[in-house]
Amino acid sequence: MKYQNINIFQPLLKKAFYGFMTLALSMFFMADGVSQQLAFPGAEGFGKYTSGGRGGEVYTVTNLDDSGEGSLRRGVEMEGARTIVFALSGTIELRTDLTIRNDSISIFGQTAPGDGIAISGRSTVISADNVIIQYVRFRPGDIGTGDLDGLDALWGRQNSDIIIDHVSMSWSIDEVGSFYDNTNFTLQWSILSESMYNSVHSKDEHGYGGIWGGAGATFHHNLLAHHTSRNPRFNGARYTTSPETEIVDYRNNVIYNWGFNSAYGGEDGNHNMVANYYKAGPATDDTDRILDADANDGSEWYIEDNYVEGYPDITADNWDGGVQNITELEEDLIRAIEP
Repeated sequence: MKYQNINIFQPLLKKAFYGFMTLALSMFFMADGVSQQLAFPGAEGFGKYTSGGRGGEVYTVTNLDDSGEGSLRRGVEMEGARTIVFALSGTIELRTDLTIRNDSISIFGQTAPGDGIAISGRSTVISADNVIIQYVRFRPGDIGTGDLDGLDALWGRQNSDIIIDHVSMSWSIDEVGSFYDNTNFTLQWSILSESMYNSVHSKDEHGYGGIWGGAGATFHHNLLAHHTSRNPRFNGARYTTSPETEIVDYRNNVIYNWGFNSAYGGEDGNHNMVANYYKAGPATDDTDRILDADANDGSEWYIEDNYVEGYPDITADNWDGGVQNITELEEDLIRAIEP
């Protein structure tokens, strides 16, 4: 009798193999989906996948003290992933700068009842990665303690994965909000207004908007109002060794009542300025300016669809008078034909 060689394990192994591969691929795509979860509904731009304190401890602010148990500072100084919520509303008066040094934090000002949370007296500084801040008012003023020269409302640089949403920054001595040399950064739906023009700054009259930039930085749907200059000052690649990574997307912002300058800078960087709205005010000198450009600084600009109140020709063609201090020949050096 001849025996037929029947390998009953072969189809079983095939079935197991394909089952394993299906499971592995499913887990891969699930993991990829989790890693790409938005910071919150409505998050956009380069910082939209920031996770902040997700999955960590929830810390509740129960008083308005500068420090101690139940204070905002105590929660900020904790280590590990944490989400900060508020059981009360009011103004937190800082004695020293509030510096976020430990990674993975979410500060949700929208959890405060009543009139919400304001922070005054000193700067709030982002010096950590993976940070989400929403619905907080930053109002340092010039009556705090210590050296107030160069005081910003909120600022951060040389960090990664940050999104700031629906905050307001005002009453600073230097810039109200400077964010540059960060990676994967978004500032969205926020108000930056009323930097203090005549205060205690060592340069006397000052009052600036902000220095903005980054290796993948988005600034969209923000209001810049009542600043003499730096509306914004694009940082460019001044402090980096990789200018090709300096990519800034600046769109759908409103710029109102700038003083002697709106936007400028951007050395060696790549910038999109798209669909912003410019409206001069009583303090504005050059009422038709979108950008004070420099053809010799290595910057590159895609500038389109910006609306300049009172100047229909510039609105129709932003490069026809809105980009200033360059010649027609120099325009070719800095103008990008696509974003």
